[in-house]
Amino acid sequence: MPTPQQPSLIVRQKSPQNIEFPFASLSDWLIPTELFFVRNHFPSPDLDARDWRLRVGGAVERPIELDLDSIKAMQSTTFNAVVECAGNGRVYYEPPKEGLQWQNGAVGNAAWTGVLLREILEMAGVKRTAREVLLAGADSGVVDTNKKTASPGPIAFARSLPLEKAIADSTMLAYSMNEEPLTRDHGYPLRAVVGGWFGMAWVKWITHITVVEQPFLGYWQARDYFRWERSLGEPRLVPLAEMEVKAQIARPVQGARLIAGQPYRIFGAAWSGEAVIRQVQVCTGDGRGWREARLLETERPFAWRLWEYMWT
Repeated sequence: MPTPQQPSLIVRQKSPQNIEFPFASLSDWLIPTELFFVRNHFPSPDLDARDWRLRVGGAVERPIELDLDSIKAMQSTTFNAVVECAGNGRVYYEPPKEGLQWQNGAVGNAAWTGVLLREILEMAGVKRTAREVLLAGADSGVVDTNKKTASPGPIAFARSLPLEKAIADSTMLAYSMNEEPLTRDHGYPLRAVVGGWFGMAWVKWITHITVVEQPFLGYWQARDYFRWERSLGEPRLVPLAEMEVKAQIARPVQGARLIAGQPYRIFGAAWSGEAVIRQVQVCTGDGRGWREARLLETERPFAWRLWEYMWT
C-alpha cells in the first residue's frame, strides 16, 4: 500500500501500460526505478537476452549482429540524464488536447550505463552518404484502428536521429538503469538514451539500427511527435527533438493549506534540452515580482537541477 514515504505510481492507462511518477513525492535527485514513469505505445515485449540480437545495417560498410554479452564487453559509459514524455503536463491544456492526460510526473532523472551509439556505428563503418540513424524497437502493433490516421498494418515503434546527434557523447545504448539491469517496462535488454531530447527518441527494446541516406518519414516521425513550424509563409512538419526548458513545483501540492506568517520550503526540479540550468526564479504573487531560488546538487549535463525557495 502507498505511504507518504513510498507513494503509489499513478496509472494513466492499463493496456498498454502507462504509469506516472507522483511528482509531489520528489525528494531525491535520482528517481528510483520502481517509481520511474512508464510510457508505452504497445505492450512491453517479453524478450530473452539469450535469443535477443542487435542488427546494424543500411548505409554501412559492414552490417553486424551483436548479442548482449558482446555489447557489455565493450567499453562502458555512465551518465545521468532526465527524460520527459513530450506530453507531460497535457492535462493542463486549455482547450483539452488529445492523448494521455499526464499531470507532472511523466519525467524522471536516472543514472544510465551502456555503450556510446557511436562505438557501435564505428564497428559497422558508416558511409559518407549517411544522414540519419533509425532505431527500431521490438514493440509493435496497429495504431488508430478504423481511423483515417490508422497505421498501414502493425508497425514497430521507430525513430531516427540526425547523424550528428547519433554520434554525440550524449547518445548511448543503455543496458543498466540506476546500477541495475533494465526492467522489462524500461526497455530490457537495450534502450536508447538521448541526452537532452524528449522521451520518444529514447527507443526501448532496440533490435535494429539502420543507417539511412534520406530523412526517415515513418509513423512516429511524421504522423506523431512533430510540431508545426512556419517558415517562408507556409507551415511545415518538424519532428520533436530537444526538450524545452521547464521548472516544476513538487511542493506545496496544489490545494495545500499553509500557515500564514510561517516559512515554507517551495521545492521542485528544473531541466532543459541541450543547455544547462543556471537559474530558477519564483513568483509568489505578493506583488514583489520574481526572486531567485537556490539551486541544489551540482550542475551536470542533461540531468535536472533540484531547487528550493524559502517563502513566508
